[in-house]
Amino acid sequence: MFWLKIIKDLIKIFREGQTPAQIAGGFALGMVIGLSPSFNLQGLIMWILLLSLNVNLAAALLAITFCNLLAYLFDPFFHWLGYQILTQVDFLKGLWTYLYNAPLAPLTNFNNTVVMGSFITALILFLPVYIGMKKLTVLYRKKLYSKIQKLKIYEALRNNDIIKWYMKIRDMQI
Repeated sequence: MFWLKIIKDLIKIFREGQTPAQIAGGFALGMVIGLSPSFNLQGLIMWILLLSLNVNLAAALLAITFCNLLAYLFDPFFHWLGYQILTQVDFLKGLWTYLYNAPLAPLTNFNNTVVMGSFITALILFLPVYIGMKKLTVLYRKKLYSKIQKLKIYEALRNNDIIKWYMKIRDMQI
């Protein structure tokens, strides 16, 4: 039932009344939070940004969950990228030394290779993910929603007794 709920929530996110930009913004910010280790200053800043902007929180939470699961798979790549940025780019070494000696910058853990690599990757992916989710939301609302409702599996799932029972229990007012 867990996977059905995730699929249902994803479809609900696309159908909700918020604009495609709000859904895409929430998903992109959630992706940044999900890919980056968030128990540091930059994680706190990203959470404050997410909660203060007018974006879809459900899309953000879905992206955080999904990207947290993916981040562990990509940690070797994040380590490699962070190592390259922190040690192999000579013109940035002075900046890293300055930031390490600054009062607040070390709280970001930027000197950790995985933190640096994952944050840089998330920043690079932010705009493509935002644009892609925005286009996907528009496409879903214009063309795919009516087609999905006509699918036999959608009908079968919607008319399934177990699903009906689950929906009834879920919607109970306690």
